[in-house]
Amino acid sequence: MRKKEWKLIVTFHTTADAIAFEKSCKESNKDGRMIPVPRELSAGCGLAWCAVPEVKEELERFSAEKGLSYEEMTELFY
Repeated sequence: MRKKEWKLIVTFHTTADAIAFEKSCKESNKDGRMIPVPRELSAGCGLAWCAVPEVKEELERFSAEKGLSYEEMTELFY
């Protein structure tokens, strides 16, 4: 069983937003991965980006610079 720890969960309104976010993050070597949205949250498309909480401000800046849309960034014990 996987050990739970604090994660940054980024949710999206649409699948297109999620895929664009993932593509940009991978091209820029940002740590994280795409996961199904945890049960504790809800999101329009069902996909979420998961990363360590320490990169929240960095991802907010990165998203603004690249014009990437997301629904919410939440820290969750996941």
